[in-house]
Amino acid sequence: MRVLRAALALLESEDGPVLLVDFPEDAPVTSEEGAAWACPVNLAPPPREQSQLGAALAAEMGALAPWYDLAVRTRGRTTVGASGMDIQKAADFIAGFLAGKRDNPPPGVSLAEALKLTFEDIKAWYLEAATARPGSPPSDVLADWFWGETVAGHILLDLYRVCLASDDEGLLILAKGFFLPRSQMHRLDR
Repeated sequence: MRVLRAALALLESEDGPVLLVDFPEDAPVTSEEGAAWACPVNLAPPPREQSQLGAALAAEMGALAPWYDLAVRTRGRTTVGASGMDIQKAADFIAGFLAGKRDNPPPGVSLAEALKLTFEDIKAWYLEAATARPGSPPSDVLADWFWGETVAGHILLDLYRVCLASDDEGLLILAKGFFLPRSQMHRLDR
């Protein structure tokens, strides 16, 4: 009720046209959500060498693939596919972009749009794989796992930096508004 009242009170605000306000309370934690969560696969830490990231991403995704397949079978659906690329091609596109390849595989979309759709597919793929087991870990635990412990998260942090330093207006808009959750900005200090 407090959340709804706070949201409705925002309609009376004269600030805007866009208004972002943090709600001062966290969502309640149930006993199931409070239980420890662990990825179903022990993942290797991201490599230090940029040139090894593509191979490390492929290996990591290979280890998680059976869990992703289980998630799709169990749920009967997936949210992966917005980019129009299969997941391996999406991973190759992101890794290639970091390596300096600036091609734009999906027809009819800008490079920034292609990157956004592709990294959203990769995040969705990882989170579906990670949550294939019963139980529902809190979203902040999953976000911390994805951005802090996976090669994919490491690559997307590097991609964020590249887009932020770009002269391309679309890539700048992507980096500044759609890329990295505020709760994960502390990872840029690494």
